[in-house]
Amino acid sequence: MRLDELLQGEEYTVIEGAAHLAQEINGLTGDSRQVAPGYLFAALPGTKTDGRLFINDAIEKGATAILAPLGTQLKEQADQVPLIVDENPHRRFAKLAARYYQTQPETIAAVTGTNGKTSVAHFLRQLWTAAKHRAASLGTIGIQTDTDSIEGNLTTPDPVALHKSLRDLADQGITHLAMEASSHGLDQFRLDGVRISAAAFTNLTRDHLDYHGTMAVYLESKARLFAEVLIDGGTAVLNIDAPEFERLNSICIDRGHRVMTYGIEQGDICCKRIIDTPNGYDLDLAVHDERFIVSLPLIGTFQIANALCALGLAIATGEKPKSAAAALEALKSAPGRLQPIAGHPSGAMVFIDYAHTPDALSHVLLALRPHTKGSLSVIFGCGGDRDTGKRPEMGNIAKTLADHVIVTDDNPRSEESSKIRADIMAACPEAQEIGDRTAAIQTGIKDLQRGDVLVVAGKGHETGQIIGDDVLSFDDVQAVKAAIEELRS
Repeated sequence: MRLDELLQGEEYTVIEGAAHLAQEINGLTGDSRQVAPGYLFAALPGTKTDGRLFINDAIEKGATAILAPLGTQLKEQADQVPLIVDENPHRRFAKLAARYYQTQPETIAAVTGTNGKTSVAHFLRQLWTAAKHRAASLGTIGIQTDTDSIEGNLTTPDPVALHKSLRDLADQGITHLAMEASSHGLDQFRLDGVRISAAAFTNLTRDHLDYHGTMAVYLESKARLFAEVLIDGGTAVLNIDAPEFERLNSICIDRGHRVMTYGIEQGDICCKRIIDTPNGYDLDLAVHDERFIVSLPLIGTFQIANALCALGLAIATGEKPKSAAAALEALKSAPGRLQPIAGHPSGAMVFIDYAHTPDALSHVLLALRPHTKGSLSVIFGCGGDRDTGKRPEMGNIAKTLADHVIVTDDNPRSEESSKIRADIMAACPEAQEIGDRTAAIQTGIKDLQRGDVLVVAGKGHETGQIIGDDVLSFDDVQAVKAAIEELRS
């Protein structure tokens, strides 16, 4: 695609190299290390470094166009390399990536919130698949279809990777995509240019304050999905039980979006009655004016909320309430989300969960308590170089809601792991402290008796332990299976 075609219809300012707008653009990147001849390089200010420092490196590698913030000037080859400046270059870059890759799945729905994004996207993909659509989900656990899975390491990829993935999925015949919208991704304009026709909000609880600073700023990042990214005339599926509902509902009304609400006991989609079963719940569902009896094979009221959210998105994107509600009965949980690991010799139940925030840990423990005839145990830690304030909160939640607590390491990064554990232990001094995560899991598994329940929390689907700058291979699922197998041998 030629540069002038890429920029067509965009409001932009070229302050250098205007004579070269007709040249071909062979690719786009915001990483100077990935620049190749014919690339457009986006010199974007970031949280750790400033892309403007690498403009000359990019030009030396063959970049033939530069996108940068207002006020940027080229020091070399200014007459040969077009310099496009923009007051919001992050957003402009995302839109250029959308234009460059062009094709997207016909129907795209996005979900944002602190907890539940992965499960909602995973459930929505299953509901669409049950309706005979070619569907995929994209987010924390990568890209998943019914036949394939591609691991990822970001909830919301950078714009180039994201739009390339959208094109590739569309080329593979995927017509429906459920994607997670992280606060980082929204704040950094990575989703701009994605044609999202339905968007959902789950909840807002403490997380990422090391990045956002305050809960108010955190909320505003989430709100961008509805205020700016969701297409005109789109549908918003909002959690009516969330304290943030009124704020988000007001934004949606101002934008002219259709609003559909869901909640455990109130909303356009809600439960009139919930009956516990050994493997989940029997639900008496109300969907607008219709009623359905559904057996949901998931544990935890938070999973009921996630399923209702997914149901709302399915209906918002054209599915019939009756058939979509019936498909809830076949839902499977996402990897690392209250994932059961069978086989303990005593018959004790063991679960893996991604819970790494106070609210998520609380919900998981509350969800497992009714299924616990003996002792409820939890193994968890907190990440290094992240919000330190949630460490004592999570320690207190574990102490209050579990019978036995083991505090261990969970991605200490550059911090001293013993300091992180001490921050947690200050709120739960009677907990066991076992820094080595493998040893912690072995201890927790070994001590289980019939009727006990253990949840290993924090890492979920992850397959690495970050220590310093190294990512060491580590998988909670495999560690738990190995510990169980050792008991059985």
